[in-house]
Amino acid sequence: MSEKRELTRAEIVRMRRRQQAQKRETRSYDLATRPLPPITTRMSTPYTAPRRAASTRRRMQASLSMPGVHVQMPTITMPRFEVGWRLFSFFLALAMAAAIFLAWNLSVFRVVAAQVQGNQRISANEINAVLNAAGQPIFTLMPTDLATRLRLNYPELASAKVTLGLPNLVTVNVVERQPVILWQINGGYTWIDDNGVAFRPRGNADNLISVAALGAPAPGSPSQDDLLSPIPYMSTDMVKAIKLLAPDVPAGATLTYDPQYGLGWTDSRGWRVVFGNSSNDMPLKWQVYQSLVNSLLQQGIKPAFISVQYVNAPYYRMSQ
Repeated sequence: MSEKRELTRAEIVRMRRRQQAQKRETRSYDLATRPLPPITTRMSTPYTAPRRAASTRRRMQASLSMPGVHVQMPTITMPRFEVGWRLFSFFLALAMAAAIFLAWNLSVFRVVAAQVQGNQRISANEINAVLNAAGQPIFTLMPTDLATRLRLNYPELASAKVTLGLPNLVTVNVVERQPVILWQINGGYTWIDDNGVAFRPRGNADNLISVAALGAPAPGSPSQDDLLSPIPYMSTDMVKAIKLLAPDVPAGATLTYDPQYGLGWTDSRGWRVVFGNSSNDMPLKWQVYQSLVNSLLQQGIKPAFISVQYVNAPYYRMSQ
């Protein structure tokens, strides 16, 4: 067995160099596989309003085999073109101002005259005079205001509807009240419709019931559905009573109204008869009146006044 040989100086130097080279390789491998440090972004100003997304620069790091050497990649920024909300708002406000200016000043948007439909006695010129819409921009008119103005100026209108259309169209649809009674009082006269509303006569109307009044009747109840309708001159019940009694008025006699006794007339045979104001039992009152007259004439009695206001208590008076 040979004895262990002692290393020479040259061999010891070569062994030390190999160990140092192995350590360097081990360190380079550790640096190359080490994870990148986290990147934190801090904002210098607080968020106040929507703005453009800030261009961020991404930092790139690469690990080389050389220990302690870092390489930073160059940043490439692409140009952007964006319209801010302030600029957009400015152009929008400018466009709206131009539209309002044109709508207010262009003649194509100004009303010439309203088209009236449904009128029979009130002329279109009268309605246009009350509307006063000629020459006005169509955008400044309110249909409800125009309809209210018509109803307040013309009680003979049962309804009025105004519609607007571009560029300058105004259409008015009206419904006029139809008269059924010619009410004569104090040397004047007026027309009254089925609802008891009185309005001024216009032109001629056929088949009206003429009533000569010695005074005004009790007014009717206001309409709860139509607040623009005037207070009725008389109740609808009285209108019904007049319509029921009118066919029985003798030829040559005139239906009269007395605030104390109600409706009646002066008979050509020399007496006055009254029936009250209510339409209740009006056909029965007429039958009672005929029976009473026949009974009096058979007895040779000529009354001066006959009252059938109360169907259960008719009476007559002789002339003094």
